[in-house]
Amino acid sequence: MGHPLMHITQPAAKAPISLRKYGIVFAFLGLCVLVSALCQLKVVQGAWPENTFLTVNNLMLILHQISVNGVLAVGMTFVVISAGIDLSVGSVLAFSGMMAASMATRSVGVTPWSDTYPVIFPIIAALGVGALCGGLSGWIIARFRIQAFIATLGMLLAARGFTMSVTGGNPISGLSPDFRWFGTGKLFEVIPVPVVILALVFLLAWVILNKTVFGRYVYAVGGNEKSARTSGINTGAILIWVYVVAGFLAGVAGVILTAKTGSAQTSAGSSYELDAIAAVVIGGASLAGGVGRLTGTFFGALIIGVMNNGLDILGVQSFYQLIIKGGLIVVAVILDPSRKQAG
Repeated sequence: MGHPLMHITQPAAKAPISLRKYGIVFAFLGLCVLVSALCQLKVVQGAWPENTFLTVNNLMLILHQISVNGVLAVGMTFVVISAGIDLSVGSVLAFSGMMAASMATRSVGVTPWSDTYPVIFPIIAALGVGALCGGLSGWIIARFRIQAFIATLGMLLAARGFTMSVTGGNPISGLSPDFRWFGTGKLFEVIPVPVVILALVFLLAWVILNKTVFGRYVYAVGGNEKSARTSGINTGAILIWVYVVAGFLAGVAGVILTAKTGSAQTSAGSSYELDAIAAVVIGGASLAGGVGRLTGTFFGALIIGVMNNGLDILGVQSFYQLIIKGGLIVVAVILDPSRKQAG
């Protein structure tokens, strides 16, 4: 009898179609060329003194802007590959950020435990709350066989409610400089700390997803859960850990966002789950499960970031940006190779 994994769907890295493999990169480069050409046209027309899009400062700004969504999208990639969806990451981000802020504020009395603790404590609180919320969602999905959409919708509402209950709906500000460094600091006076965190998260997640048994099991469960279970994989445990990863990374994103803005807001992270799903889908992951790449997710997040940044520079109204983003998601799903195969 061979190894159980020999009978299970393999990662998309084995796909032979190179256009599918590199299409997202071409799409990203094409978008950059298009935005840069439109900006250069403004320069030629005399409307602008210079093209500000393709500058180091602007490119670093784009990476800084996508750091929160990028971290959330990494966790969402694990979930989507396992054939699930997590609607709660935006609310879990807000709850994690609020808990961290309550332990990093100089405003005593905001909560019964409010104080300026050593920075490691608010970080641990945020990551712990995120992992706990994710683990609870995963346990409900695995134990009661409830659709991920329903279970995480419940967590979305519950986590938002907990966020408001911590301070009675009030924000927490006056955060310590040590904590704010995670959102505003720069490494070597050049690279923003959120960009460094994003790079580390992507690198570590790529290793876990592509080089470990756990990563192969995630693809296996998403490709065919019944076959995976028959092959001896504890599918319930894999699903729980997938949602723990998503919740943990929502906690990381909560720390970055709270430290960056300087305060924890009860409305923080609203609709962020949609941007994370958009990055994963645009990056080529299939909502049917079993297919997806973290490199695709990275370029998916970059495409959204470049699109938002470019349209801002060109003065396009935000509501038109939403229309374009919505169109991109629909096109990405239409081009989903697994959908074509199913048809």
